[in-house]
Formats: sequence, C-alpha cells, structure tokens
Amino acid sequence: MKPIPFENTWPYEKQMGDVYFTACPYCSAENVLTNLSNNGLNRAKEGVKVRINLPCCHQTMVILEADDDYFWTNESLRK
Repeated sequence: MKPIPFENTWPYEKQMGDVYFTACPYCSAENVLTNLSNNGLNRAKEGVKVRINLPCCHQTMVILEADDDYFWTNESLRK
C-alpha cells in the first residue's frame, strides 16, 4: 500500500473533548467545530475510515487515518 501524501492531511485541534479545525480546508471558515465524537476519533486513529460533515460549507471529509495532530484523507487538501 502506498503511503498517503502530506497534501492529503489537515491539522485538527482537540479541546475539552471537541474536535475542531482552525480553518476549513474547503471554504476557509475559521474555528470550525466538527461533529466528530471521541469514539470516531479513536476509530480514525485505529485506521478505520470515518466521515465528517463540516457545518460551515456542508462538505464531507473522508478520514482514512488520524494521528495526534493530523487527519489523513483520500483527497488533496493543500495546494
């Protein structure tokens, strides 16, 4: 299996049990609170594919993997 390129990553923050982005990768909205639960985050860290819907622009992000700092997705999020 080929490694996921860094262009397919997006940083996230976890604070008080909530997962949020400092900026949305799709519409650039700031401080976007996601609907990802702690259980969903743990599943992503185990390598289980997880989908999240972003409330700012209604885009769906497919997370293939997660670590403590980044979500690794199936699409290029960086230019």
